[in-house]
Amino acid sequence: METRRIAVGDRTWTVRVGGTESKQTVLLLPDAGAPANVYDQVCARLHTSDLRTLSVETIDGLDAATVYTILDQMGVAWAQLAGYGAGADLAWQLGARGFGRFVGLVVAGRAHPAIAVEGTAVDAGCPAVELPTTVIATGSLPRTLADACGRHVYGEFRVTQIDADDVPVEADHEFATEIVLRSGAW
Repeated sequence: METRRIAVGDRTWTVRVGGTESKQTVLLLPDAGAPANVYDQVCARLHTSDLRTLSVETIDGLDAATVYTILDQMGVAWAQLAGYGAGADLAWQLGARGFGRFVGLVVAGRAHPAIAVEGTAVDAGCPAVELPTTVIATGSLPRTLADACGRHVYGEFRVTQIDADDVPVEADHEFATEIVLRSGAW
């Protein structure tokens, strides 16, 4: 995959770009502290399905405005969102507040921010997501919490379960399959 360095404000972001130019682009958001190549296996699988991938190398300091700027500079009008861990948290926020910019959402290991996990919601005021959404239950996100996300999704909703926590590494094929299924115009 090629890398692109994109300046946003006083910071430069490295984005790994791969796949053929197509109408379908997937923006992959990693967990905090994940290695830069965490999505390489997932991307290789997505490329065989004719999907273009943009993988941000770090989530540290990444916010919605920066994501929009990165997409603009990459010439991407709209994209599929996929993330795990902290990347899933940001993907939920982007999906809930970026209507028209994103066309689908796949998150692993994190519930919608308005759902109380261990008694406290991360963002009780977070709006519902108006996107077709797949939530992947993992060891860190029990199936009951993944199912509860459905009331915060105004679109087609699906829950799957993967018995892994480091989803892009331990279950790259399953994660890629869910992204491909979400990207299809069924």
